Amino acid sequence: MIDGDDNGKYILDINNTSSKYLQIYNHIKNLIIEKKIKDYEKLPPIRKLANSIGVNNSTIVKVYELLEHEGYIYKVVGSGTFASNRKFKKKTTEKDIIHFDSGNPSTDIFPIDDFKEAINMALINEGSSIFEYDEGLGSEDLREKIAEYLNKRSIQTNKDSIQIISGAQQGIDIVCKGLINYSDVVFVEEPTYNGAIEVFKSRGAKIISIPMLDDGIDIGILKLKLEKIKPKLIYAMPNFQNPTGVSYSSYKKKKLIELAEEHDFYILEDDFISDFNFESEDNKTIRSYDDKNRVIYIKSFSKILMPGLRIGIVEIPNEIQREILWAKYSSDISTPGLIQKSMYYYMEYFDWDNYLKSIDKIYSEKYKAAKKLIEDNLSDKLKLRKSNGGINFFIELPRGYLSQDFYEFMLEKGVSVTPGTYFFDNIIDDRFFRINIANASIADLEKGISIISENLEEFFDRFKNKIELRSNKIFY
Repeated sequence: MIDGDDNGKYILDINNTSSKYLQIYNHIKNLIIEKKIKDYEKLPPIRKLANSIGVNNSTIVKVYELLEHEGYIYKVVGSGTFASNRKFKKKTTEKDIIHFDSGNPSTDIFPIDDFKEAINMALINEGSSIFEYDEGLGSEDLREKIAEYLNKRSIQTNKDSIQIISGAQQGIDIVCKGLINYSDVVFVEEPTYNGAIEVFKSRGAKIISIPMLDDGIDIGILKLKLEKIKPKLIYAMPNFQNPTGVSYSSYKKKKLIELAEEHDFYILEDDFISDFNFESEDNKTIRSYDDKNRVIYIKSFSKILMPGLRIGIVEIPNEIQREILWAKYSSDISTPGLIQKSMYYYMEYFDWDNYLKSIDKIYSEKYKAAKKLIEDNLSDKLKLRKSNGGINFFIELPRGYLSQDFYEFMLEKGVSVTPGTYFFDNIIDDRFFRINIANASIADLEKGISIISENLEEFFDRFKNKIELRSNKIFY
């Protein structure tokens, strides 16, 4: 049970009417709205809440992630997660807000009609067997089809090395369950995806952050750390990283494999959009260079196909396959058969390659438009992180200003960004924010970036006194 007399309020009965994480999200959201969770009250830690409700840690990670994006909670590094009253101070309505904080692709790119046909084909051809548990690695047909796709992308693999998973978040979770024990060391990029940080912490891992440079992780600092500390694995997004948009150079991709072999650790590669080139000279995965069996490769389809399908793969070196397979089985036995078979029929019969070309065109045009708008409108007042593709732009405020203040200020103006604190394990200087372009249209990009540009001076003036107050508090 959760400690505390009043904390039984978090417990709820999970039913089959909707996703577990949505039921928990709505339950906690209503507790906050109804003031049963008071403003600034500390919420239970992820592991404790997951155990009490009877769900996976990754489910609670998703719940807290969504609550934070919606403004119902906020995190304080080293202290925990707290209820927030910011949601009720918004001066704009939800429908008026331009969302640069959502990583989900715009719904108008979804192949709804074709996928509906694929579902019908799956139901007709597979019959009632489609609703049985598909134990083991997942649908053999789908694994063969995905292996074909990966082979075209220079990843030499086969169906027996592929485990079907319910999205990248579950992939990270089951790898941790299979490999990470309490007090094991995990290296991560800095900044990086918060959902991964939370999963590593939930397993009791010690996290060490390695800075990101414009061509990938800082190899010099990584080598210095490796001289003193042996990690179990390093978590990396080598192509169009979240949140920076940075891609590793070919040299650094190969060097990471050399270091993994020399120091005996695994690379957990999280690949969500390396399918497309954008402006990158090398969008190949680290896994495609791996000749040492050092890469555990997670591939998510959430940015190139409907994210609600919750499907992806983890490709695993043979020597640790049993541990990962058992961790997957203990999480949810299997990814739903209807989704797996529908995905197979879509990839097999609806010109998957042509579909990817159409998505590539949409994302590339959106990226080029966003990059030009940001450079033309913001670069004279803000520092832009170098990017060569993807869906994220990482931007730095002048020293002394805080991204949390910036987030709340811009929300009042009708634009929602993501504060940089979300992407750091430990942060001293909170000056960064992320613009994600996956959900926004070109028109939204033009309008939203104009709103940011037009209101920067007001933001600087309004929060100038706060800088002076903080400075006085520090030095006197």
